[in-house]
Amino acid sequence: MDIFFISETQVTLNTKTVAPDLGHIGDGENDHADEASVYTWIDCTHDEVACDTEAWRDQIETATGIRIYDLHLKDICNLSHPSYFDATQDYELVVFQKLALNGEATTTTEANKKKIPAALHRLQTQPISFLLLGNTLVTIRSTQSRTIEGMRARLLNYKPKDGNNLSTRLPVSPEDLMLRLLNLMVDQYLDLRQPLTNQLDRWQHALLDPRKPFNNWVALLDSRVELRKLEHLCEEQYDAIQELRDHFVDTYDAKGGELSRAKDLLLVRTNDVMEHINRVLNHTRRLEASLESSVQIHFAAVAHKTSETMRLLTVITALFMPLTLITGIFGMNFTKMPWINEETGFKWTIGLMGLSVLLFLIALGVQSYLANRGQRADR
Repeated sequence: MDIFFISETQVTLNTKTVAPDLGHIGDGENDHADEASVYTWIDCTHDEVACDTEAWRDQIETATGIRIYDLHLKDICNLSHPSYFDATQDYELVVFQKLALNGEATTTTEANKKKIPAALHRLQTQPISFLLLGNTLVTIRSTQSRTIEGMRARLLNYKPKDGNNLSTRLPVSPEDLMLRLLNLMVDQYLDLRQPLTNQLDRWQHALLDPRKPFNNWVALLDSRVELRKLEHLCEEQYDAIQELRDHFVDTYDAKGGELSRAKDLLLVRTNDVMEHINRVLNHTRRLEASLESSVQIHFAAVAHKTSETMRLLTVITALFMPLTLITGIFGMNFTKMPWINEETGFKWTIGLMGLSVLLFLIALGVQSYLANRGQRADR
């Protein structure tokens, strides 16, 4: 458990283990805790919470004066809980399922790795819970979280700069810090977007490659399932952040409807997170639609190839029909038939067969010419 004291100009780290001595946060031994502009960020891991949930809750209550409800504590410990938002009179809870990339994921079976392409078997998620307890933000995340670690390093390495650059200043409130973390988590999808697009492009080329038939349908189905999971993940994220935004609006309105600059910046950041999630959702739907279109084109190409084969077989069959008729006529067991006993009978029969084939080919050529001429006339 790490405790960060964040002001407008500096960040102080106070590392504490999970022990009941957390209650001195804000006491006189921390001079910066007496400042009105200072807020606290308590960063915990799921292992620390699961080790002794009651002790952890008592420590948070001692530090903030707010006790977490039992059902919310279960939601925090549930690693498969979907993204959602809930608010009480004392605090707000946001559970956010994020993509786990670059070693953040837990485990993946070898069977899934064989079935799913490299860019798709990385679509694993992990939850991060945010508790807004007054002037304190509590985050509960997995042991490996690139977003949290990056934000920690950025805060500890912060140096004040001249000017009023909003992009380089410290978060001004626990809500601002939470929204920045959420935005970074959503932006992690950018690391996956290009490899995922390239992988689906390879699927499309494999589906439409005329040199070899496509037979890896199990992997293709698994890929579509992973894309559908990503779509559902984004929808849940969007709904949770939208409820958070509505809560911000209702809370400020309940306080008298004063549209302060801090509220405006908070709503702008919330809308920005929602816009990024919506962008990821739209991109996922485009990829899924593109993959579906490729499958449909593949079956259309297979049907066209089959139709061409059947057309060739039909032409060959029609070509041999008059020859079969002539052979059947002269194969009748009659006593007297033309050309049967003549020396030139065989030659006349072969000539008749050749003439039939020639007339048939001329008829096909005339039909094809007329069809092409009609198409040119339509243009």
